[in-house]
Amino acid sequence: MKVLLAVDGSPYTKRMLAFLAAHDELLSGKNEFTVLTVVPKIPPRAGSFLTVGDVEGFYRDEAEKVLAPIQTFLAQQGWTVSYRHEAGSPGDVIAAEAAAGHHDLLVMGSHGHSALGNLVMGSVATRVLAQCTTPVLLVR
Repeated sequence: MKVLLAVDGSPYTKRMLAFLAAHDELLSGKNEFTVLTVVPKIPPRAGSFLTVGDVEGFYRDEAEKVLAPIQTFLAQQGWTVSYRHEAGSPGDVIAAEAAAGHHDLLVMGSHGHSALGNLVMGSVATRVLAQCTTPVLLVR
């Protein structure tokens, strides 16, 4: 089974990873894991003052801040994982990657905002659920 793990480095990501580690029966067997983090794009005006290399370096550095501790944790679990980072709107990029990568399952942590909180602040999880055709496991 191809599993996409959407991560942002928050406590909700840590909770999701701990849940998966504690419930290995859910994802046992020969699974192919891809960890994806999405870095918000630099505003075009700010980006116009930077070289392409500077922008790509910024995205890589920001992604590394999120992925480094996750790489350590998953290596301790003995999972074989590939890692990716993209720049853009997290909800849109995650849903697009789940479809484009032909993943069988998308797993992500959720803040668990109330309906009013989602309305006011928006929610990556809500956006992913609205756009994604891949089954999604949300862990709160």
